[in-house]
Amino acid sequence: MKKGRWIIILLTFIIALTGCTKKETSGIALERYSATYLSLFDTVTSIVGYAESEEEFNTITKQIHDEMLTYHRLYDIYNTYDGIVNLKNVNDNAGIAPVEVDQRIIDLILFSKEIYKESNHKVNIALGSVLALWHEAREDGLYDPLNAYLPDMDELIAGSKHCDLDKVIVDDDNNTVFFEDPNIRLDVGAIAKGYATQKAIENIDISLLISVGGNVASTKSKPDGSPWVVGLQDTQKSEGNYKQKVILDKGAVVTSGDYQRYYEVDGVQYHHIIDPDTLMPAQYWKAVSVIVTDSGVADGLSTALFLMNQEDGQRLLDKYNGVALWTDKDGNEYQSNGFDSVIKN
Repeated sequence: MKKGRWIIILLTFIIALTGCTKKETSGIALERYSATYLSLFDTVTSIVGYAESEEEFNTITKQIHDEMLTYHRLYDIYNTYDGIVNLKNVNDNAGIAPVEVDQRIIDLILFSKEIYKESNHKVNIALGSVLALWHEAREDGLYDPLNAYLPDMDELIAGSKHCDLDKVIVDDDNNTVFFEDPNIRLDVGAIAKGYATQKAIENIDISLLISVGGNVASTKSKPDGSPWVVGLQDTQKSEGNYKQKVILDKGAVVTSGDYQRYYEVDGVQYHHIIDPDTLMPAQYWKAVSVIVTDSGVADGLSTALFLMNQEDGQRLLDKYNGVALWTDKDGNEYQSNGFDSVIKN
């Protein structure tokens, strides 16, 4: 998840925790249920949905959980798992030989290459050599704040010379991945969570809303035809104060910003969304929220728009028929074309 003085809060989740609500659809009474998991993508996953029975709901949410857990393990760059060839294995074999992988890794890389091209290389899963330096500095700084430091710029520049995603060669026929540059490292944190969410829910028949660490997606509107309501909270104020409430039928809401993953060096905060041009945390915006049909696209676009000016962001957004809300460092808001159509009045 990412930041801006905004955080995605699911109003429906808050309501769902208080009990079940019946809906009548074609003569069938549906009840609302909720589930929470802590094992997916190192964050909290919450699901609210309508089903004929708790058993039906639990069966579906277990299916989603199990599929998401597989994606989590496949896309993990820090840990290995018995019987699974994942992205850590791919990184560890960089430049040695093609690695045969699960089709879901092939599909993610090909999807990421599209976003890489369309975003003018702003969203780049091959930026791992740079992001690893920032990750290490952030972890060290959080563990020992008095001795927090910034990554060495010479090391960042050296790492940036090994971030060409075009040198990640995918053989779709043989299900292999090979790095032409042995120093390339993949880091799919900017896109994997939303992509996996989309894949896990796209064939779900019931009406549900899922939040994976704040990345929100819905399968369709509620049984009575009304949309879900998602609150974008102003985090400068107490919980429950919303700057905007947006409606969502089938689609996704993802926010990128500087408030969730950061550390301080000499009193200055440094967040985790790194500009590939400066190799430093991006400074265009405080937060960007994107609404689009596909959760994976929403995840990628929210990062891309956070890394570029509004004019370029609008052009990219138009290619995917999405809408967005930008918030600058002073708290000023800027709406994309069509954003007013998703605001709940």
